[in-house]
Amino acid sequence: MRPFKIGVITDCFQLPVKEGLQKAKELGAEGIQIYAVAGEVCPESMDAHARKAFRAFCSDLGLEISALCGDLGGHGFSRESENANKVDRSNRIAELAADLGTSVVTTHIGVVPEDRSDPTYGVMRSACREMAQHAAGLGVTFAVETGPETATALKTFLEDVDAAGIGVNLDPANLVMVTADDPVQAVHTLKKYIVHTHAKDGVQHQRCNPLEVYNAFADLGIEGFDFGKYFDELPLGEGGVDWDGYLNALEEIGYRGYLTIERETGDNPIADIEKAVAFLRKKITT
Repeated sequence: MRPFKIGVITDCFQLPVKEGLQKAKELGAEGIQIYAVAGEVCPESMDAHARKAFRAFCSDLGLEISALCGDLGGHGFSRESENANKVDRSNRIAELAADLGTSVVTTHIGVVPEDRSDPTYGVMRSACREMAQHAAGLGVTFAVETGPETATALKTFLEDVDAAGIGVNLDPANLVMVTADDPVQAVHTLKKYIVHTHAKDGVQHQRCNPLEVYNAFADLGIEGFDFGKYFDELPLGEGGVDWDGYLNALEEIGYRGYLTIERETGDNPIADIEKAVAFLRKKITT
């Protein structure tokens, strides 16, 4: 029996918030992650009473909030002119996480430049350090989602941030699809920082420029760029992630947290998530 718990990003169901929570429970998930940047579950929408009530609703269902998603979109924290507002908003999301009883906020931070002397590198480092320091005071970790850079490059950046309250949300599919990095090795490279993971799968068709891809996400949206030319997200177990090797690696480094299912594409995400829960349950128990 592997020591992991199964979670679901409930927004992937494309249901109202409470229906999404109930669906996660129905499918056998133990925890949920939810977007906290807009809608019913965000700092501006939830006063103290609403936060307490939402936390109780999850608890009554027997669901743990594994993390909030605090991804503010755009170009992450790469543009200094935007960072004062983005850092402040991120701090409010960290406070919401603490009130809801979770210690993780996941986010994309943008594309970290390979050249550490690039001014954008320093801009991103400064913003992440400020957010991490605030989060640490709340008992919360800002978990940078893997994707635009290799695990080795991300580790170097996190070491430069050098702050409690900074960590990693390891998404193995992003590594496979965008950087062609090995998720198994990434676990060992980033082991010190991993506080949460996504369970997602995908395949790369041809090498791509991560900066071009993530700029396209920011500027054009998912419909405005031919992502399928380079990669595709696939149902769990149908892509390039070596799940046995990946789960073995997580177990070896002592990870005991969530494998949180994310399904961003597909015509029937509920069916795909149901299959993903069954896929992970079998991997965990056999």
